[in-house]
Amino acid sequence: MIELLAPAGNLERLKVAFLYGADAVYIGGYEYSLRANAINFSKVELKEAVEFAHQLGKRVYVTVNIVFHNKDLEHLKEYLEELADIKVDAVIVSDIAVIKMIKENHLPLEIHLSTQASTLNCEAALFYKNLGVKRVVLAREASRDDIKDIKDKTGLDLECFIQGAMCTSFSGKCVLSNVVTNRDSNRGGCAQICRWTFDINEESEIFSMTPKDLNMSIYLKDMMDIGVNSFKVEGRMRSVYYIATVIYEYRHLMDKIKSNTLEKSDILYSNDIINRCANRKSTPQFYDKLPTDEEQYYLGREEVSNQDFLGIVLDSNHGEILLEERNYFQVGDTVEFFGPGIDAFTYHIKEIYDENKEKIDVARHPRMHVYLSIDRDLPKLSMMRLKVFDKNDYL
Repeated sequence: MIELLAPAGNLERLKVAFLYGADAVYIGGYEYSLRANAINFSKVELKEAVEFAHQLGKRVYVTVNIVFHNKDLEHLKEYLEELADIKVDAVIVSDIAVIKMIKENHLPLEIHLSTQASTLNCEAALFYKNLGVKRVVLAREASRDDIKDIKDKTGLDLECFIQGAMCTSFSGKCVLSNVVTNRDSNRGGCAQICRWTFDINEESEIFSMTPKDLNMSIYLKDMMDIGVNSFKVEGRMRSVYYIATVIYEYRHLMDKIKSNTLEKSDILYSNDIINRCANRKSTPQFYDKLPTDEEQYYLGREEVSNQDFLGIVLDSNHGEILLEERNYFQVGDTVEFFGPGIDAFTYHIKEIYDENKEKIDVARHPRMHVYLSIDRDLPKLSMMRLKVFDKNDYL
């Protein structure tokens, strides 16, 4: 099985991820998740998420991956039983106590080992396999040789990150947040101290230790060839635009690899699109070599908020679309639409109408509803963005 796995911080993001090509999503429930600051899912929303996914023939994995203290175990059994009743497709765990509880109570839950366990070798992977783990989410620090060796010697399903934020420490082992802010990074409270800048001296020189983001688009085919089963995008707190863009591009790349039609131009174009929608530069990190100073920010950085996302399609009827604006645009702009099941296409804005069908020149208020006339209908939740790259330039 080859799977594209997306993050989902709430129901809206979950639905966008599936519509834009994800085979599965991973989400946080109302307890025991490492993204405590995300919106996460209530009991009712967990059930709705699973039902929605299963109607599409897709999967939902729930994170139960904090480092457990004694008091955290008090209601764990009941929570796991609820997840089993809801019929989630797997739980993602890092603590052996959770695995033990699932097995001792014969709960019908597939177990995936979280990246928080920092698995980098075949002996550790075999240890967890013998405990009942079906899939191992490898540490972000795994190299190509690590991945291939573990796959060849264990036969486990392997899940690897292909896109998103990196950790300055080994994933799951950082205590910077605990020391500086008293927020436990291993129990969902990471304050991302590694993104801060620190004064070196009185001359205002600064130091930072921020790794650049991970981007594996250029090695996607190689990862498929060596046996990676699930390709994971990080970002449960990212925007719907980020999730739609990244999943859309990786879906196209993976489909082209499967059909043996992938060209270098496809990779270069998708790589630029993916990099554009994030606010940090990205690189393959550990896959092909140990990271150097080129894979990290040491002396500060600029993280400019992306303003490319212009609107989301709420409805489409006979060539007229109802759009919810997200960023400023005006008559005369050249934009691009992309969406579920359609190829991206260019559109030149000639007229804009407000919600009362009065003609306006500019859409300047976020979340306002406007109408545009185009020559085709679009799926709901299609998105409009600035036209920055032309695919023909990559041929």
